[in-house]
Amino acid sequence: MKIIDRYILKAHRGPFLFAFVTIVFVLILQFFATFADRFIGKGISFTTIVELIALQSAWMVGLAVPMAVLVAVVMAFGSLTTTSEMTVFRATGISLYRLMMPVLIVGLFLSFCVERFNNVVLPKANYYAKSMMVDIARSKPTFGLTENAFSTLLDGYSIFIRKSDSRTKELMDIVIYDATRHGFATMVTAEKGAIDFTADYQYLVMTLFNGEIHQVGQPDHKNYRNMTFRKHRFVFESSGFGFSRSSESRMRSGDTELSAAELLVIGDEFQKRMAASEKLINRPLENIGRLISASSSGTPRKRVGSSLSPEKARESAAAYVDRQLLQLDGELKSIEANRNMYNRYMAAYHKKYSLSLACFVFILVGAPLGVLARRGGFGVGASISLFFFVLYWMLMISGEKIAERGILDPMISMWLANTVMAAVGIFLMVRLSGSVVNTSR
Repeated sequence: MKIIDRYILKAHRGPFLFAFVTIVFVLILQFFATFADRFIGKGISFTTIVELIALQSAWMVGLAVPMAVLVAVVMAFGSLTTTSEMTVFRATGISLYRLMMPVLIVGLFLSFCVERFNNVVLPKANYYAKSMMVDIARSKPTFGLTENAFSTLLDGYSIFIRKSDSRTKELMDIVIYDATRHGFATMVTAEKGAIDFTADYQYLVMTLFNGEIHQVGQPDHKNYRNMTFRKHRFVFESSGFGFSRSSESRMRSGDTELSAAELLVIGDEFQKRMAASEKLINRPLENIGRLISASSSGTPRKRVGSSLSPEKARESAAAYVDRQLLQLDGELKSIEANRNMYNRYMAAYHKKYSLSLACFVFILVGAPLGVLARRGGFGVGASISLFFFVLYWMLMISGEKIAERGILDPMISMWLANTVMAAVGIFLMVRLSGSVVNTSR
């Protein structure tokens, strides 16, 4: 059996490596094609671009390994079926479950490796990639703006530039739509301008020359104001531009830069905040209840004081109730905000483990699919694998959105994709084994 186990694993090795390299290469090409216009012609060195792509490819590895496992299993078992080796194995009494055993063991090992990669390597790679983007943006503020297109990197602003110079930091033919002012829609045009950070990198300053400011009242469009200027300045917070502090002192932020243990600590902190808010909620409710019961029994006048008239006492009680209700409303909003953040971080926590275990789950699906396909070509294996991986990824994304909205518990929603895939794999294996039994009869 050891010889057969080695033979089965050897049949998976070539397709796995080929699929893994192909998937990573395609993802890198897609990434570069999407962001090429932001790198090329911006004065960024080739080594910096290569380093940034290498750091960005870390998330691609965590995604490519499970998919490569699925492709390799479908192709390997499909090839064994096509060459009638599967028939020979079964004729000698070796079941499909036994043939899958060495692959499942390797799948568990790969799941462990991917889990370590997602928790150790990936957060650091994402951290350094974002830090490098920060450094590039500080040295070249025009990096975040795309020529001949509207950029929405600034919240509430849409910026269009016809041409930019990364060396001189100059901009030409500028149009800015400002939606940050309530009651007015503002459009700013300028012949040219310049962009740069302040000395402490906390603000981004855009200086415009020879332009106009058009303001239209909303929503009735009755008020209109037009102003011309020779020089005008826009000051934005650098955090809104998508950048933060320098890479030397920048703290890790966001779920992509944190390990599972760090995500769990943050989730516990949000749980503590929700528990504290729930305790504070009970106090206003108890106070209002005591006030109502005391008012019905006629005791409020004694507590409020004999100098207050009944009308003043009622006004004082009503004001007190309003304050308590206002505090109650604030605590309810705090609980909702903390719960949303808790769901977000817990979804990221479970995603690290569920995506890692996909290596094992895809073997359960891929082996019976390969036998049923009866062809071992790369095209067939890749097509079947792509279909099931897209289905898996749709379930994963849907589960993440469901968890963030609080519809389902993050643990249930993030493990939904694995549960569905495992159920499909077990169903196919049972059905395949049943058909073999019926055929033998």
